Amino acid sequence: MALLEVTDLRTYFHTEDGVARAVDGISLSLDRGDVLGVVGESGCGKSVTSLSIMGLVTEPGIIEAGSSIRFDGRELTTLSQREMRAIRGNDIAMIFQEPMTSLNPVFPVGDQIAESLRLHRGMSRPVARTRAVDLLRLVGIPVPERRVDEYPHQLSGGMRQRVMIAMALANEPDLLIADEPTTALDVTIQAQILELLLGLRDRMGMGILLITHDLGVVAEVCDRVAVMYAGQIVEQGPVERIFASPAHPYTQGLLAAVPRPDAQDERLAVIPGTVPAPTRWPTGCRFRPRCPYAWEQCAAQHPPLLDAAPDQAARCWLVEHPERRAEVERRGEVFGHEVAG
Repeated sequence: MALLEVTDLRTYFHTEDGVARAVDGISLSLDRGDVLGVVGESGCGKSVTSLSIMGLVTEPGIIEAGSSIRFDGRELTTLSQREMRAIRGNDIAMIFQEPMTSLNPVFPVGDQIAESLRLHRGMSRPVARTRAVDLLRLVGIPVPERRVDEYPHQLSGGMRQRVMIAMALANEPDLLIADEPTTALDVTIQAQILELLLGLRDRMGMGILLITHDLGVVAEVCDRVAVMYAGQIVEQGPVERIFASPAHPYTQGLLAAVPRPDAQDERLAVIPGTVPAPTRWPTGCRFRPRCPYAWEQCAAQHPPLLDAAPDQAARCWLVEHPERRAEVERRGEVFGHEVAG
């Protein structure tokens, strides 16, 4: 049984401008000990997906009827807020993108770690403090006996992110959701944080759902990847297979836009246009207005997820019509790269 199984998740925001279908029918699963990357541009629904799993979507947002989020065999969408609070921070934990907006500036970091231990584990203040010191040591913070009494503003960005990880791991969760955990960090600290997460995964056996826009991070730490666009998953499968042979043009465009050290004089590829507003998703294929391969069928029919290869699926009619891809690529450039001689 999968640790996390999301089926047909629809999270809509009912606004004065109309219904924003931020997450519009996504399905994914994650096993214990695996790392699943969810990748895509800003506005594609990645963070709303994580907030939906955590039960943190607030008005005007609502998880629509028919959506299913099963964690360790338990349906989360039917739980009360009290029941979700018992799970959140205990069985499922989350690391947010910017620690300074998640840490309370008026309390020492040790007190903030200890609070979760006292709430979920019933520890006394002295025992929780000792455990907080141990957790700070676990995530690689030097002199944890001193740092435990320091405030967030006294720590560097990398240390604050490590404190967030310590808080998330305090109750040894089965599932860790990391929403852009390294975006605000420099490259060296980013590598250290990713190495730390993988080491803790191996040590604790937890599943990790990693939300990111950085394909380099996905390649380094993830086992599987789900590519999101316009509120839907447009491609998913093992990282190695997707990176070697992307089936969806959007995935192809994202990979083409990654700088390569062996192509210093080559201009970076770009995907034209922007992600449309969630109140006005295009008809047919949602990537169609930006896609170099689009043709009449893409406008007429919204593609389902189609099997592109064993354990790889893509929401694209090219899967059933590979001759169309070959025809377009014979004519010249795709996403700024020459694809034919």
